[in-house]
Amino acid sequence: MGMAVSVLGISGSPHRHGNTETLLDAFLEGAENAGASVEKVVLKELDYAPCRGCNACHKTGVCIVKDDAPPLFDHIFSVDCIAVASPIYSMGITAELKGLIDRAQYIWARKFVLKTLYFPNEHIQHHKGIFISTAGLSWDNVFDAAFPAITAFFNTLGFEYYDNIIANNMDQYNGIRGHPTALREAREKGQQVVRVIEDLKA
Repeated sequence: MGMAVSVLGISGSPHRHGNTETLLDAFLEGAENAGASVEKVVLKELDYAPCRGCNACHKTGVCIVKDDAPPLFDHIFSVDCIAVASPIYSMGITAELKGLIDRAQYIWARKFVLKTLYFPNEHIQHHKGIFISTAGLSWDNVFDAAFPAITAFFNTLGFEYYDNIIANNMDQYNGIRGHPTALREAREKGQQVVRVIEDLKA
């Protein structure tokens, strides 16, 4: 047996233990049941600033802002799967998650400006990104504005955008626990992605 598949949940909701974090927890529970090592980071408990747009990283490949964001990126690079969770606020992802995504600029700079970082296709296939989200509204397009930022995030970090676990119409269901399928689906997808990564590693 090799090392257990490692899964990191990143909760971008400012509301602790609400619909989105509960859906993330179900995904992580499924992954753990499949034998993965799982952990969860709650962005609102970290201390980091938004990107300053100073472009210092375009010369150095290093972010000059010393806070909790760069160590989190170091940690992300050590895991096999990231599950990034955000509710929809004002038709997009939360400020907490958008702030983190923008701080990945120094990694983008290493890839596209300095050309010191390269992820081969095999690396990308072995690293899976999952987006987890909930929304109060019933509109099917309520998630559309979130997808480009999540896509950019996974692309920058060398993770394949593998799947979405999304549930809208929370207002009608009185929250995620009232949803007929979402939590079960999240647990099943957690198990599934761990098995997929295991097979790739075998």
